[in-house]
Amino acid sequence: MESKIHQLYKKVKPFLGVISVQFGYAGLSIIGKFALNKGMSQFVFIVYRYAIATVVIAPFAFVLDRKKRLKLTFSVFAKIVFLALLGKKRLKLTFSVFAKIVFLALLGPVICQNLFYTGMKYTTATYARAIDNILPAFAFSMAWILGLEKVNIWRWRGQAKVLGTIVTVGGALLMTLVKGPMLSLPWTNVNDLQESTGAANKQDVIKGSLMILAGSACWSAFTNLQAITLKSYPTELSLTVLICLMSTLEGTILALAMERGNLTAWSIHLDIKLLAAVYAGVVASGFSIYVHGQVMKEKGPVFVTAFNPLSTVLVAIIGSFFLYEAMYLGSVIGAIVIVAGIYMVLWGKSQDQLGSKSSGEK
Repeated sequence: MESKIHQLYKKVKPFLGVISVQFGYAGLSIIGKFALNKGMSQFVFIVYRYAIATVVIAPFAFVLDRKKRLKLTFSVFAKIVFLALLGKKRLKLTFSVFAKIVFLALLGPVICQNLFYTGMKYTTATYARAIDNILPAFAFSMAWILGLEKVNIWRWRGQAKVLGTIVTVGGALLMTLVKGPMLSLPWTNVNDLQESTGAANKQDVIKGSLMILAGSACWSAFTNLQAITLKSYPTELSLTVLICLMSTLEGTILALAMERGNLTAWSIHLDIKLLAAVYAGVVASGFSIYVHGQVMKEKGPVFVTAFNPLSTVLVAIIGSFFLYEAMYLGSVIGAIVIVAGIYMVLWGKSQDQLGSKSSGEK
């Protein structure tokens, strides 16, 4: 009985992990939008976010990854000695790992997050999270190109993954280009909806959408590179700390350049800005990167990104309650199309796993 429970837990653990991350992302979209509405600089927000994540996760990494790091260090040392005896350069080995970490920090936390929150300023929390649903399609395409995801185009499961990717992109375009009538939800006040609509008319939705889409492409590259890096540096917590540390340093350089002469942008008090930074650092950065790393080792990068639509639903509901964000028919239809595309990809991936087990495919 105990072994059956353990096996069941092992099966559902990846699902629980990625679902919990999506709940965390949903909360961040709402809290982050509140902070941005209060005038917080998105560039400074990113710096505080990853600085807090580094401080919180570092002690856990030091204790829990200690044995793994020692083994890895010895392995690297042995390889360096062996290469030195052969007369080859040893700098290539150490520089490769460091370069990947630097590039991970630049791709994900620095470029992607700044694009996403700048795009959110031009749109709404619900819209930004919905457009970000194109992430699994980008991740799948990149994983296919890099060989991390196998696709047999002559089988239904391979065709489902390709078609699902195309449908997802179409849904994102539908959300961007088609607005439609505003939906009056029963729990929202008409005056608040009118105020929200007036604000939305002033926002450059196309510009915001392009920024979010570009950010999604960067995060997809980050996810695939993280999967590659974990193969050579299989310590999830330590890698999380190193990514957060480099993100803090790189983000600080960008924030100083973008907010030069504006020292007030760095001021923070006991308010929603501090809450947003702490929440983002602990839940949406440290915790999520670590969980993604754990799940990725077992399920791959496509599985990790495929649950993004869940956070969209959560943000739409919470955002209409607390941010008085108006919802439009075009956005709802586009979101449904995106979800359909994502789960076509998921179905194809699940059939791949079943096919591999039954026929011994690799």
